[in-house]
Amino acid sequence: MQFETYPFEKLTRLLEGITPDPDYDPITLTIGEPQFATPMFIQDALSENAHLLNRYPKTAGEAGLREAQRGFVARRFGVDLDDTQIIPTFGTREVLFNFPQFLLAEKEHPVMAFTNPFYQIYEGAAIASGAKVHHINLTKANGFKAVIDPDMLHETDFVILNFPNNPTAASMDLDELTKWVEAALAYDFVLLNDECYSEIYTGYKDPSLLEASIAAGNPGFKNILVVNSISKRSSAPGLRSGFIAGDAEILKGYMRYRTYVGCASPLPLQAAAAEAWEDEGHVAFFRDLYYRNFAVAQEILGTPIPKSTFYLWLEVEDDLEITKRLYAEKNLKVLPGSFLSRGDFDEKYIRIALVEDEARTKEAMQRIKPYVQ
Repeated sequence: MQFETYPFEKLTRLLEGITPDPDYDPITLTIGEPQFATPMFIQDALSENAHLLNRYPKTAGEAGLREAQRGFVARRFGVDLDDTQIIPTFGTREVLFNFPQFLLAEKEHPVMAFTNPFYQIYEGAAIASGAKVHHINLTKANGFKAVIDPDMLHETDFVILNFPNNPTAASMDLDELTKWVEAALAYDFVLLNDECYSEIYTGYKDPSLLEASIAAGNPGFKNILVVNSISKRSSAPGLRSGFIAGDAEILKGYMRYRTYVGCASPLPLQAAAAEAWEDEGHVAFFRDLYYRNFAVAQEILGTPIPKSTFYLWLEVEDDLEITKRLYAEKNLKVLPGSFLSRGDFDEKYIRIALVEDEARTKEAMQRIKPYVQ
């Protein structure tokens, strides 16, 4: 298998040999990793349950974690799931990589489509599955939203959407997602939405594809799945707690597959994750921090505050050149948009992850301003 070099490896190569200006403290805004401490109640739950390390975890997840995740879905989206419609996962990266392999394994000529630009795991999963790939291009012209192409979907087995979107910070409303559910049923493909940024919103609450499925008259979620994670919402990416939810018939087979994968979460992590999924107060605290960072960026750069995520997707003349200059002249790292996309886009962007505190964000925006105006 020939996997594409990961974006952060590409960035290291791009900046190789460049000596940044030592008059500036280094600031890194490349990776979507919250730089805020994981709340103490989550840390305490982890340490209090460390004694459970002497037990093997269940692939299906402990009842307490499943209940907490179902409770989150019910509170946030008004969707009641039963145990057959949700599987706890070891974060979402592993499921986004291995689920397509499970789903497409018996397809003679598998075809997979996903939003472009994208989280590179989608592409890696397609390569590992031996799938032909279609890109659903997100551009300024279409408002960075996924446009339905019947000709493409007619031959597609599996589609991954990602809204709220990384890296563009775009959102899709309930009507737009409902049309995708209708397409999944009409063309009989499996549709998954990666919803890992659903809880980092600035007022507007992005809907879930599960809600759209119900709105489309598909309450059993046939062909419909979502994944979500506490990495962003709880500032706990190291806890590796996520889930996949939706079509019970698909998940029944996927659960059996997972018993062979061996990626069950350790029991202390499950106990801590259950506490995190059940609490909303700490999530509101983090949302406020990210909103203030967006407000700082708006004040300095004039950028609009997006509905969700903690990313800025800034259009520039040359993403590679601007990235190199920002590092050399301002000791600031950003990620070129071309490292996150495929195809020949005329538009050039840099992605900025506003994951630092307000003071460092303000300093970073002041450094960036001369390069994007």
